[in-house]
Amino acid sequence: MSKDRQNAQTRTDKAAVDPVRPIAPYIGGKRNLAGRIVPMIDADPHTRYCEVFTGMGGIFFRRTRRPAAEFINDWSRDVATLFRILQRHYPQFLEILRFTLTTRTEFERLVATDADTLTDLERAARFLYLQRTSFAGKVVGQTFGVSKDRPARFNLTTVEPMLEDVHSRLSGVTIERLDFEEFIRRYDSSETFFYLDPPYWGVEGYYGKELFGRDDFQRLKDVLSTVKGRFLLSINDTPEVRDIFKGFDMQAVGVKYSASTAGRRNIERRELLIGAVPTG
Repeated sequence: MSKDRQNAQTRTDKAAVDPVRPIAPYIGGKRNLAGRIVPMIDADPHTRYCEVFTGMGGIFFRRTRRPAAEFINDWSRDVATLFRILQRHYPQFLEILRFTLTTRTEFERLVATDADTLTDLERAARFLYLQRTSFAGKVVGQTFGVSKDRPARFNLTTVEPMLEDVHSRLSGVTIERLDFEEFIRRYDSSETFFYLDPPYWGVEGYYGKELFGRDDFQRLKDVLSTVKGRFLLSINDTPEVRDIFKGFDMQAVGVKYSASTAGRRNIERRELLIGAVPTG
């Protein structure tokens, strides 16, 4: 093998990494699509992986290969703070969580607490607690998600091993809190792979105020049209989405979700995988 080919192979080799379970539910999480998305990402020969709307990392943590450089981003201050605290202040974070109990009173107290009045450690603990104990991983309009048949969802005995895994997995990862366009332009290169999981069309407000609006879909399309790297975007399949992102490769996939209304049952919805990589 020539030296040039050896150097190219070195640049695109990715280290094996054990998948890690996300530490909390999050609306729009990718558990049901991860089996399709992760192999597509892992097979791409990139040296820089960038996740634009990380949420709880439903795809990031399930990947089995890691390139030389990894970057995660979310405009939510709660998300970015939680991962930064887990990465850099893990022992102190565990002390904050040590005596936390799953009670409706504690849940309602934290819902009523203004996160901007808290320290970063307290804010991260509040966010993790609410995401693990609220119904369906909701971020806005949260309700207490207690189950009559399962253990409490915030038991540090079971949560701590998950936190440890995430703490270890975040080693060497750059954590950003940037507008998606700024993040994409900052880290774009011919060897970058972007994964994007923006709020779904029609439910943009479910993630909090001023995080992502209806006009941002077109702005997202415009910036993706100029990138030097490759990308994969997952989103709900609607006529509006198809119209905005026309010109990119699209594949419709059916995904089953569980619904607890009127008895637990499976509902199939269609989603789109859009990108500049093969989606077959």
